[in-house]
Amino acid sequence: MKNILERYIPTHAVEPIFGLIETNGIHLKVVNERKTRHGDYRRMPQGVHQITVNANLNKYRFLITLIHEIAHLVAFEKFGRRIKPHGLEWKKTFQYLMLPFIRPEIFPADLLPFIARHFKNPKASSDTDAHLSVALKRFDAENDKNYVFEVPHGSIFRIYNGKVFKKGERRIKRYECVEVKTGRVYLFQPNAEVELLKTAN
Repeated sequence: MKNILERYIPTHAVEPIFGLIETNGIHLKVVNERKTRHGDYRRMPQGVHQITVNANLNKYRFLITLIHEIAHLVAFEKFGRRIKPHGLEWKKTFQYLMLPFIRPEIFPADLLPFIARHFKNPKASSDTDAHLSVALKRFDAENDKNYVFEVPHGSIFRIYNGKVFKKGERRIKRYECVEVKTGRVYLFQPNAEVELLKTAN
């Protein structure tokens, strides 16, 4: 297990993460990329705690995702299954589990302020924190994707499921974008990753 962890998370995080996995009886599966989630936790019928994390994540996002899912397990075990999945109990558990990892031996110095800010009130997904998401993307492998906020107004772009949109106005925190085929309006987070097809004239 330690050999596997060394491939996916920062070196100084391996021992403490291995300890959490052993203590909580976790079966960790590293899986192919899923577009709609970075990871998930489920209790299997035999009582096994299974956590899956996407293989394509950079080591810092992988670590945050793994601790996010362990926090679900620990919160459910401590407070019961009736709590909200991303409610106060989960937030407090996530903060508690994450705190020992927020240090320069594990995360780059320029990433630490974004992580510290995020964990004052962690969100259901690190992707909904645009500042942290953009900071983490710098450590991803090169790809041809853009963020919605980078795409010029009026440009045409495609998302992961093949749907094509035209970028519209910003509404408070999100962008109104029109699906080209149906004319329906959707709201996009500024850090949603898209493929630019045509720049506005």
